[in-house]
Amino acid sequence: MDVRLMGFDGPLISTLQQMLDGSDEADKSFNAPTRTYVRDAKAMASTPSDIKEYPNSYVFIIDMPGLKSGDIKVQVEDDNVLLISGEGKPEEEKDGAKYVRMERRVGKFMRKFVLPENANTEAISAVCKDGVLTVTVQKLPPPEPKKPKTIEVKIA
Repeated sequence: MDVRLMGFDGPLISTLQQMLDGSDEADKSFNAPTRTYVRDAKAMASTPSDIKEYPNSYVFIIDMPGLKSGDIKVQVEDDNVLLISGEGKPEEEKDGAKYVRMERRVGKFMRKFVLPENANTEAISAVCKDGVLTVTVQKLPPPEPKKPKTIEVKIA
């Protein structure tokens, strides 16, 4: 709404009008995703996974064709978020050969999984065999049921 149309004009009104007009642009830029967010979202979308639950563990299975163990990082963040990330590098062109088509995944990849309360973050193992990464998170033993406490009743 332009307050100048209502007969109000002056430096204070003009400054307020600029602030109001600028707030829409500030909201748009504030709500826009950051480059890091977009990069992470693409990396997560291109990293499919399978998750299995066993009686004593959770197993995360991710295809990592052509990657070496040094290219893969497995971490636990915030005490309950499993982060699997890394980067696949394209092979170097040799003897003047050029790619006609490149469909295999290269570049950064990442997946985050919120672990359940009974996940033991101190007992995690990761193995990469034949291009498949398997991360096993052991479960904590179930809490022992509390025994009822008996209170002696005294005669008064």
